[in-house]
Amino acid sequence: MSKATMTAVFAAIVAAAAPGAFAQTSTMPATHTVVTNHIIQSDEFRASKMLGSAVYDLQNRDIGKVSDLVLNKDGAVDAAVLDVGSFLGMGGKYVAIPLSDIKTNNNRLTLDRTKEQLQQMAAYQLENPDTGAGSTTSPATGGHLGR
Repeated sequence: MSKATMTAVFAAIVAAAAPGAFAQTSTMPATHTVVTNHIIQSDEFRASKMLGSAVYDLQNRDIGKVSDLVLNKDGAVDAAVLDVGSFLGMGGKYVAIPLSDIKTNNNRLTLDRTKEQLQQMAAYQLENPDTGAGSTTSPATGGHLGR
C-alpha cells in the first residue's frame, strides 16, 4: 500500500470516528427553558423599574426605596433590599424584605410596615467580606442561575 493511500485511509478513519467522539463528550444541558410569551404579562414586573422606586406605607408615606434585589443560586428573588432613613444618600441603612411583602397599588410599591418598624430592623449587608458574596455577578458557591 502506498504512503498516499495509507494517509487517505487514516484520514477517513479519523473523520468517521470524530462525530461519535463529539457526541459522547457533549456538555450541553438536556433540557432548556423556553419563553412562550413574547410580551410582559399583567402579573409580571421589571426589576429595572423596581430598582430605585419609592416604597410607601399604607398611609401613603414614603418609607424608603428599593436599592437592590437579592437572587439565590437558582435565580429566584430571596429579598428586596430597601434603603431606609437616608437623606441625600447619607445616614440610612439597608433592610431586607421578602419580595412577597411588597405590593403594587396604582403603579406604586406599598408595604404594610411603618418607617419606624423598618428602622428598627437589623441592617442588611449587601457584601460579605468573609466570602466575597455580593461583590460579583455570580454566587460565591455553586449553582447556575435559572436552572
